Amino acid sequence: MKKSLVMMIMLFLASLTIQAQDKPAAPQDSIIFKSIVHDYGTIVQGSDGSCEFSFTNKGKTPLILNDVKASCGCTVPEWTRTPIAPGEKGTIKVTYNTNNVGAFSKSITVNSNAINSPLILSIKGNVTPKQ
Repeated sequence: MKKSLVMMIMLFLASLTIQAQDKPAAPQDSIIFKSIVHDYGTIVQGSDGSCEFSFTNKGKTPLILNDVKASCGCTVPEWTRTPIAPGEKGTIKVTYNTNNVGAFSKSITVNSNAINSPLILSIKGNVTPKQ
């Protein structure tokens, strides 16, 4: 009984090792943002809620942004959809709905083929009512 248990454990560990060796390493890049936080400060209701996050592909292969998602529907991201060559720059434009009065803090999750993916960008500020 003891021998068969030890043998089963050894076979299990050996299969994990073999399985791990079958997967080739995917080429991965590094995405570097100029800033990961945008502070709107105090803005008036209905004003322009747009900002841009710029980044550089510091990797050796083209960088692809797979998906960019905001934490809620009041924030809409737009991003570079084409592959970004090594050393080149791209942008993510974020628009916050400034019709919502009050303080806000939202996050934008950036998924890519970069080694440091996912990344979290943040926007924050305070919207005051129109006078």
